[in-house]
Amino acid sequence: MIQVPTPPDQKEQAIVVAAFYKFVPLADYKERRPPLQTFCLRMHIRGTILLAREGINGTISGSHDAIQALMTYFAEQPAFADITPKFSFASAQPFHRMRVRLKAEIVSMGEPDIDPTATGAYVAPDKWNALMARDDTLVIDTRNHYEVAIGTFEGAIDPKTKSFREFPQWIDNYLQALPADKQPKNIAMFCTGGIRCEKATAYLVSRGVANVFHLKGGILKYLEETAPDNSKWTGDCFVFDQRVSVQDGLKQGVYDMCHACRMPVSAADKTDPAYVEGITCPHCINTRDEGDRARFRERQKQIALAKTRGQQHIGQKS
Repeated sequence: MIQVPTPPDQKEQAIVVAAFYKFVPLADYKERRPPLQTFCLRMHIRGTILLAREGINGTISGSHDAIQALMTYFAEQPAFADITPKFSFASAQPFHRMRVRLKAEIVSMGEPDIDPTATGAYVAPDKWNALMARDDTLVIDTRNHYEVAIGTFEGAIDPKTKSFREFPQWIDNYLQALPADKQPKNIAMFCTGGIRCEKATAYLVSRGVANVFHLKGGILKYLEETAPDNSKWTGDCFVFDQRVSVQDGLKQGVYDMCHACRMPVSAADKTDPAYVEGITCPHCINTRDEGDRARFRERQKQIALAKTRGQQHIGQKS
């Protein structure tokens, strides 16, 4: 059974964050939701867990004892017994509520006929640099462009996708456009926690592509295990919670989030005339109308009021 690590600083970083997924056939995924939701609420766990016919995917947070209890809960179920979470720590709850949601896919690619368990080969973080360094390896970042924009591996290709659903068409077009003598011997893909690149390799395998690899545990595992002086990562890694981004060793990153469009904003972005906290930023200034901004302005007032009262505003999203 998975043992949850103890927070290194139980005063400053007492919250455990666990990210996990597993592709496994779940014919009864709908029936699994109520008991899992009840268990998490009873343990005061927060975050989001997705259940689908193809498996489970979640990022949750809570006390050390609460997360350990959930790992025990998973260990008692054959379908989830070998889940391998990635743990990090936070000084405050990065999520505001607990949701267990039913989905068509645990990561939306729009390719229902592929087998997500028939994937490429895992590459451990300590072997990743060597694979990337090979001249015959094509390294692809399978994340969305706004994630890639704040950090990626040196030399990796950015598909500039807006959603993961665009990835199959992009990779088909990219490989078809390469001359025969430029086709890569190896294709190495990566993503935040491993789930998107795992499904991306399954897509290529289904198309008959050989020598497909993906980073085991994703960027987060690489940053956790790789010494900064040996790291080929540049910038921050975007994460889908209130931390917004992390760096080497999973330390807190330097980005905040625009709560109007959910895009990461840098210190430089905040000096832009388009930036108004909670209302608009350089990313969304041209995509929102005055009606949107009026709603965001009122929400920001309510959030500020709730903070002065030491409360959490119900409109704040996890």
